[in-house]
Amino acid sequence: MKRKDTKAALGRFARVAKHKRRGKDKSRDALLNEIAATGVAFEGVRIGSKEDGGRRGRTSAKSRRDEVRAEGVYSGSRGGFGFVTLPDSPHGDIFIPEGRSGGALDGDRVEIIYHAYRAYTGEERTEGRVTAIVAEGREVFVGVLEEERVRLRRHGKPRLVFIADDPKITAVPIVRDAAGASAGEKVAVKIKRSTSYLPPECDVVAVLGAPDSRAANYEAILLESGIPIEFSPEELAEAERSSRREINYADRRDLREEIIFTIDGRGAKDLDDAISLLRTDEGWRLGVHIADVSYFVDEKTALDRAVMARGTSVYFVDKVVPMLPPSLSNGACSLGAGEDKCTLSAIISLDNEGAIVGLEIIPAVIRSAVRGVYSEVNAIFDGEASAELVEKYSAVLPSLRLMRELYELLLERARKRGMLELELPESVIEVDASGEPIAVYPSERGLSERIIEQFMLTANEAVAARLRREGIPAVYRVHELPPEEKLRDLLTYASNLGVDIRGIDPERPSPSELSRLLASAQEKGLFEPLSYLTLRSMAKACYSPSPDGHFGLGLADYCHFTSPIRRLSDLATHRIIRRVLLEGRSPRQYSSYARRAAAAATDSELRAVAAERRIEDLYKTIYMSAHVGEIFDARVSSVTSFGVFVMPANTCEGLVHIDSMPGYFTFDERNMCVRSGSLSYRVGDSVRVRLEEADIARCKLSFSIIL
Repeated sequence: MKRKDTKAALGRFARVAKHKRRGKDKSRDALLNEIAATGVAFEGVRIGSKEDGGRRGRTSAKSRRDEVRAEGVYSGSRGGFGFVTLPDSPHGDIFIPEGRSGGALDGDRVEIIYHAYRAYTGEERTEGRVTAIVAEGREVFVGVLEEERVRLRRHGKPRLVFIADDPKITAVPIVRDAAGASAGEKVAVKIKRSTSYLPPECDVVAVLGAPDSRAANYEAILLESGIPIEFSPEELAEAERSSRREINYADRRDLREEIIFTIDGRGAKDLDDAISLLRTDEGWRLGVHIADVSYFVDEKTALDRAVMARGTSVYFVDKVVPMLPPSLSNGACSLGAGEDKCTLSAIISLDNEGAIVGLEIIPAVIRSAVRGVYSEVNAIFDGEASAELVEKYSAVLPSLRLMRELYELLLERARKRGMLELELPESVIEVDASGEPIAVYPSERGLSERIIEQFMLTANEAVAARLRREGIPAVYRVHELPPEEKLRDLLTYASNLGVDIRGIDPERPSPSELSRLLASAQEKGLFEPLSYLTLRSMAKACYSPSPDGHFGLGLADYCHFTSPIRRLSDLATHRIIRRVLLEGRSPRQYSSYARRAAAAATDSELRAVAAERRIEDLYKTIYMSAHVGEIFDARVSSVTSFGVFVMPANTCEGLVHIDSMPGYFTFDERNMCVRSGSLSYRVGDSVRVRLEEADIARCKLSFSIIL
């Protein structure tokens, strides 16, 4: 066809298209006029408008008058699309269609342009596109090298590409520098973002080994988490100098003659809390003596900056990544028995009912009488201790009896105020000399663990209340109200099970109301599923410079004071107490420090919890890989749209995919179950399952249900 003929054809096509558009507009107007004639209100209804959903709702490269420019964090998905979380956005997360991510990867901070529109259903939606990558969120990505499947070059060897383990990373970068790695090996890479249509590129920074080996996957998790593992020579030298710092007895109250002792796990080395207890005419005198880490870590030093960067100690299956170098965490700061140690002691006065009536915070020096062990103290409480154990604890046996008595009072008070007693089973993983897992089973919390926990809660509450009353900055532990939508789902589920939900306001619930709900569920034999779903409906606790209360504990005032060897939050609060409360400095000097410490402590906690969970899942997957094909009795631990998670008695949780279930199952969101006819599965149901696969590289277990 000649050029002028082509031009004429395109012109005719444009005129026809314009005519069709005008026809649709007339049809729409006519329909709305007919509706108006019937007297039916239709304000807000749009039909076929460019502001409606479907294809017309999608963001193009062209600008629109209703578009908003914003900045947030990009979250990818296995489907190629993503979302951007904006601070204080009235629209929630912004949807980013596939192909509009601008080369951003999961975790990147991005600039976007988005607009809100109303879908055909009347639901308001958002859609946007990434216009710039402001800051890269993740430095290192872990995955496997493969040869490219589609040869883009006619000559030469096929190129290597990187396939990320994280399903949210759908980009397939071309490998520029393999650092000696070959196809099939697990590696860590740095990815250069690509804002063009070309695929991104990456460089291998660590070769980890076989994808299914424990060592490779362990190292991969550490690298990807970004947790600092090693201390610098400067930090180690500074810690060593601080550890030799002499105790100034004149500046401290001498408590070495009091009966003070520690109780911790058998393998613990960072002993940061000790207890003393006396009965008085007015009630009780509880001493919670905490390692005075702020005495050894000076402000604005290399070690102080290292603490701010790490934020918390991280506890893996077979190793600890400490917040402080060992010369402090296991040495000078740790409250070893028979040694003079510096503490910041909270001396708490309680009445005969266990209510806090007074608090004194003092720098002290103590000498722990016994290095107590939870299992040994539990044996004493249970009356099963050997003569050797009784002899070891002879000096503190009267204190142990008092501790048990006070614990009962404190627990009763906590239950009356509505403290939520929610517990998920924690796992114990035993490893052999080579580090391979040989046993997995649920841990048991005995009476001594509960007593120490309750005493620490009491100290944290007393300190937080004192600091708030006196207007002194602190790093508070905050737990907000449950999100209304999640709580409504929980109440609907509980009501469908026949549990009484009357009196619970989803907008302003109280801890005592939810405690009554759980008590009612326990009477009906439904405590386990309701406890699990209640925990899932809770907001996540975090650190804040504002005393906004702790919903789960039912407390208006709460901070972390008792673990400064292991947590930045506690160390920061200790430092502020020392400088402001004890030395008289202005609170304003430490307001900014409290804010920075709270933010750093929250971020580091999230990072540590995620890494600890992934390492635990890795060990469980390796352990279960020797049991593929075996049958287990399990309980349904969670229900999703794509299947149910089941947990055998050994706590090694895995997925039964909905497609593998016997029959045609659908997800019933209202009743939180999957069902096929009369057959359904919901949280707490007992099932028999077969282990079908243990994917070590992805730390995932797959089960099937046996009818």
